[in-house]
Amino acid sequence: MSSETIPDRILESLQNLPSDATYDDAIERLVFLAKIDAGLAELDAGEGIPHDQVKRRLGL
Repeated sequence: MSSETIPDRILESLQNLPSDATYDDAIERLVFLAKIDAGLAELDAGEGIPHDQVKRRLGL
């Protein structure tokens, strides 16, 4: 994981939005980043689902 702080990551993410981005675009980007962080934290805590189990759940 990066040593960047959360505020740094938020600012960088918002600065990288296109100039015609809306408030909804910004919120969507921030929610996406938060969900990635939550998923990585789950994996770090050993709470992930094995790949083969996911494939079975999806019928693959």
